[in-house]
Amino acid sequence: MITRAIEILLVEDNPGDARLTLEAFKEGKVINNVTVVRDGVEAMAYLRRQEPYAQARHPDIILLDLNLPRKDGREVLMEIKSDEHLKQIPVVVLTTSTAEEDIARAYSSHANCYISKPVDLEQFLRVASSIESFWLNFVKLPHGVLDV
Repeated sequence: MITRAIEILLVEDNPGDARLTLEAFKEGKVINNVTVVRDGVEAMAYLRRQEPYAQARHPDIILLDLNLPRKDGREVLMEIKSDEHLKQIPVVVLTTSTAEEDIARAYSSHANCYISKPVDLEQFLRVASSIESFWLNFVKLPHGVLDV
């Protein structure tokens, strides 16, 4: 049984996709806090609690787009998974790319899941709802491990 809100970091530069994801999570039954950052540089500053994110909570799960400005999501994934303090955070790649190279590279960089964003609105909401259902209702996340 969940006794606290699940902390989610959504790394997404498309405001429309971010809004849809937030709406889908809002309709779910899991209590969660979603923080949205717009690029890879912001994501790493958030995760490392650098200004302006010094008081940021460590996320329980990260939803990561690959095609980001300033620092690509592929680089962000490699940095997360090579950092002793961050590598246990599950990373769900949520991107428009269906390229086999991106899928293979994401899994070789230790992504926990790879999901291609559907272009259809109803399908997109269903995907976001499925992420919430699976990762926040069924998967056991390492609570407390990241609270330093």
